[in-house]
Amino acid sequence: MSEHERIVQVVYAAVDELNKQLPKATRVEKSMDSVLYGKSGTLESLDFVTFIMEVEQKMNDEFGVEILVTDENLLSKEKSPFQTLGTLTEHLSELLKESAKEK
Repeated sequence: MSEHERIVQVVYAAVDELNKQLPKATRVEKSMDSVLYGKSGTLESLDFVTFIMEVEQKMNDEFGVEILVTDENLLSKEKSPFQTLGTLTEHLSELLKESAKEK
């Protein structure tokens, strides 16, 4: 299984955990195009934070590295990595590569 596929599995597992806590109307669809946050997103702020924490934990479990999804550099990015599951997956891939360089 490729690294990308493993990251997608991590993100989808975090979606499953989050969806257990959400009403049906606000559940996140497991699709790379699913909007997470912003104008057309369905998540409340607290749900979003819970989801990000779940992603971080599952990334740590899967890859054995501590990945912090949010950092001070995010505000300077033109495109938010939290728009969709796809942009989040791309962001996680970048963070994983950066983490490997630091070792």
